Amino acid sequence: MPSDTKLHPAPAAADAAWQADVRAGVRHVRDLASLPLSSAERAAAQAAAANHKVRVPKAYLDLIDWNDPADPIRAQVIPSPDELMEQDGELDDPIADHEFSPVPRLTHRHADRVLLFPTYQCAVYCRFCFRKESLTAIGRGYTREALEPALAYISDHPEIREVILTGGDPLSLPDKALAEIFARIEAIPHVRLLRIHTRVPVALPSRITPGLVAALQGRLMVTIVTHFNHAREITPATETACRTMRHAGFVLLNQSVLLKGVNDTIEVLEELCRELMYRLGVKPYYLHHGDLARGMAHRRTMIAQGQALAAALRARLSGICNPVYVLDLPEGGGKVPIGPCYVEGRDGESWRLRGLDGEVRGYTEVVGE
Repeated sequence: MPSDTKLHPAPAAADAAWQADVRAGVRHVRDLASLPLSSAERAAAQAAAANHKVRVPKAYLDLIDWNDPADPIRAQVIPSPDELMEQDGELDDPIADHEFSPVPRLTHRHADRVLLFPTYQCAVYCRFCFRKESLTAIGRGYTREALEPALAYISDHPEIREVILTGGDPLSLPDKALAEIFARIEAIPHVRLLRIHTRVPVALPSRITPGLVAALQGRLMVTIVTHFNHAREITPATETACRTMRHAGFVLLNQSVLLKGVNDTIEVLEELCRELMYRLGVKPYYLHHGDLARGMAHRRTMIAQGQALAAALRARLSGICNPVYVLDLPEGGGKVPIGPCYVEGRDGESWRLRGLDGEVRGYTEVVGE
């Protein structure tokens, strides 16, 4: 290889690649007509899409097996008529983002960290999204002016140590916007960590460019929380994207949503969690129970099923490959672990605990005076 051969594409070429990927995918309801759907499926999908935006980059579309109506990739992004069947108890704002929003584009639910919404647009719109009402209703992108009240709020609250960029998908923004946001947050002395919640490495891995990485480097610790739900989403392209972020020094975590018909079997979850850690270097962080988003009853599982799956994962996988099964409570109660309990009973300092082999054993606490 000649010594002057570039190991990475030039910034303009890298940007052109991911932008072309977006343009070649589904960007509007009318683009559903180009997909290999039956006329009945297309009509049903178009009706459902009226309630929630449709966008799927070509890279993610290409993962779908169109001969399988139950394909797990298809289930996540192609509108289903089941979405029109809303149930009592489903909510517009399942985790009370708006109730805990003291200024626009910011949610402050926990003392030391805040959610910051630089954009309400995504590279891919997931059908199960718990913010679907906001994304469809608001539809606003990034401007400096829109973030000023939120950044002022963060600056005025020294207890805030961590800023979580969410949305919308922050990594769908241009490098220049990301660099501006990073610089503004980095200039706030009491903020120590920037966390980014994103589906871009999954659905649009070509977006993870040298320019994007450079925009997010500086004083702040950076954690990227990806959103892989199925091992089929792990490809050579996503592997390259995650390696790029690892080499940049970012901490990589993953949160999955437990979805009926997508990943609600032990075989699927086991493969996903193992490949995330061993192939991508991404720590399985959370396994979310499905939120009470409207029209998503057909994708929610029962909590008992999730607990059984979490117990089976712990018995089969290394601890580093195990996510925490959580429920994000309505009314702003936060994420609480709802996984299986291994405590069978207690009598003072003596405990009865169930091991991973199913056997119940005694354990007596021994402590100094």
